[in-house]
Amino acid sequence: MIKRWLEQYASPFALDKMGIMGMNRRNISYISRYNPRRLYPLVDDKLETKRIALDAGVTVPDLIGVIEFQHQVSSLLEKIKDWPGFCIKPAKGSGGKGIVVIVNHDGQQFVKPSGKTENINDLERHVSNILAGLFSLGGKPDVALIEALINFDDVFEGFSYEGVPDTRVIVFKGFPVMAMMRLSTEASDGKANLHQGAVGVGLDINTGKAIRAVQFNLPIRYHPDTGRDLLELKVPYWEQLLSLSSSCYEMSGLGYIGTDMVLDKQKGPMLLELNARPGLAIQTANGAGLVPRLRKIEKLGKKAIFNPEDRVTFARREFAVEAQIAPSAKHPAPS
Repeated sequence: MIKRWLEQYASPFALDKMGIMGMNRRNISYISRYNPRRLYPLVDDKLETKRIALDAGVTVPDLIGVIEFQHQVSSLLEKIKDWPGFCIKPAKGSGGKGIVVIVNHDGQQFVKPSGKTENINDLERHVSNILAGLFSLGGKPDVALIEALINFDDVFEGFSYEGVPDTRVIVFKGFPVMAMMRLSTEASDGKANLHQGAVGVGLDINTGKAIRAVQFNLPIRYHPDTGRDLLELKVPYWEQLLSLSSSCYEMSGLGYIGTDMVLDKQKGPMLLELNARPGLAIQTANGAGLVPRLRKIEKLGKKAIFNPEDRVTFARREFAVEAQIAPSAKHPAPS
């Protein structure tokens, strides 16, 4: 039993040796150092993020409408009645909280990805809660965004349960350093939220191919609902997606960010949102630590000012799965 415990829980010293970044190091050495606080509103407010993205020519989901005040809540049905599916989300929410996804409706019953239904009164109540700040950072008053659903690419069929899979890329000083795809499950109610039970699939930064998958921080091989082999996953338009994530450095001015993107069947890669305080579960999904990759970028110093395409080329070369394997491991000496 002790052996099993030791295998499951590594000591802080062992984690540090593996290059695993903890919360304190993330907050002090990277977020505080590289993310000017005056720029936080650009990413903490999804409406602002959408504005700067559109200004930069970055594709984002269509905005159906915005509800800012309680007296506007009664207009919700009028805004959504002509849209077969839509998403309601708080502009200042985080971690997927407060997001309601509706995949179809008849004007009276609104169907969620899980098959559960809501009526218009339920949705209006939810919007009122958003405005009251129930899901916002710090509980401050918020606004509700209503966005069109993404038509996710058929290449992901079976990899996600009902909801749209998204790709999280950690970008440091404009360099994409680590990536994963988040796949919704029945447990996560169609949301790509790892804490609620979504599957995290680590991706090779060079190819976009799956290298490892986890759910609730435990390794898995097959999707719990569809049975699809997760290691068969490969994200198309990978270089374009990485270039999009890299360009968010210039767009936002933030040095350490999480970029969340989706692949739409018609529009290709599009930006969902930016996160100035990205979580650390991406390391578990990849089975690798962020620290060695971040340090490699820091060592570049002033030479790190490339255009997005150059930064992507550098990252794909330096952080590819093959590049992380020691030469002796790749080519063992003859016995």
